[in-house]
Amino acid sequence: MHYTSLQRDPDRTEPAAAETGGKMENFLVCLNAVLPILFLIALGYGAKCLGFLDREDVEKLNKLMFRMFMPVLMYYNIYNSDLASAIRPRLLLYAVAAVLAAFFLSAGFARVAVRDRSKRSVVIQGIYRSNFVIIGIPIVSSLMGDVDLGPVAILLAVVVPLYNVLAVIILEYYNGKRPELKKMLLEILKNPLILGSAAAILSLLIKLRLPQPVLSAARQISQTASAFMLVLLGAFFRFDGLRGHPRELAMIVAGRLIVVPGIFLSLGAALGFRGVELAALIGVFASATAATSFPMAQQMGGDAELAGDAVVATSALCSFTLFLWCLIFKNLGMV
Repeated sequence: MHYTSLQRDPDRTEPAAAETGGKMENFLVCLNAVLPILFLIALGYGAKCLGFLDREDVEKLNKLMFRMFMPVLMYYNIYNSDLASAIRPRLLLYAVAAVLAAFFLSAGFARVAVRDRSKRSVVIQGIYRSNFVIIGIPIVSSLMGDVDLGPVAILLAVVVPLYNVLAVIILEYYNGKRPELKKMLLEILKNPLILGSAAAILSLLIKLRLPQPVLSAARQISQTASAFMLVLLGAFFRFDGLRGHPRELAMIVAGRLIVVPGIFLSLGAALGFRGVELAALIGVFASATAATSFPMAQQMGGDAELAGDAVVATSALCSFTLFLWCLIFKNLGMV
């Protein structure tokens, strides 16, 4: 009688184990990238529930962060980067073209699917306009580790003003007013993020060396800005109104978190964007609806309640969808 020994084939089992280990490692990297964001948002929501922050506090602190802390964050990240590698024309061109495409696609969809003009403008803004200003740098930093964040800061300085201009156009259009080009250009030039970015680029061009104490203070402010903006986003949450616009909210959530990233991240990957560039595009196209879309809708005749609920709904679900998008491209070896 002959017995056949059952021995493992190392050529067969080792690659399978390595593949499983690699997928688990990717899973943990993506989880570690998204969980801190979720925890900081939850911290802000808890602070509001406990009475440490109210809506008025959030509005004031948002202004402080946007006008003082975020410009320093922009300045610091660009100042510490290699300017030649930070300005990536191909990435900037694709991001601008993709944002414009998302805007026109969402405008065409809303024109057919939404009858109320005040809601239509909010649905458009909710789908095309992301929270890149808050999510962008934290998600890239978490996904890529210790990398040069200059390209992300430059991309942020280009994309955010474009978001604002398109929001003004669509809100004014559905409010029956004609957008003023001169006023919009002036607002872009006065944008604190633009001013911070321009100051950093100028500093690099003239080879300005900041004293170490100033640089250390800027680094601490940058770290504070990234974290505290997420805390304020959590404090903005208000779940009690989510049942008021189920149809429009479903459109915004699906468009913002699934359709837009599905189209433009896939296209970006097909065009060859990898590493920090693709991670930055994940921040642009896979994050929640911009928190600033709520005050803009409130001030310019859009449905403010729907705008606020869109921020809450997409922010609440974004952590899960963002994790999935990160995991997909991590498993594909693209980030």
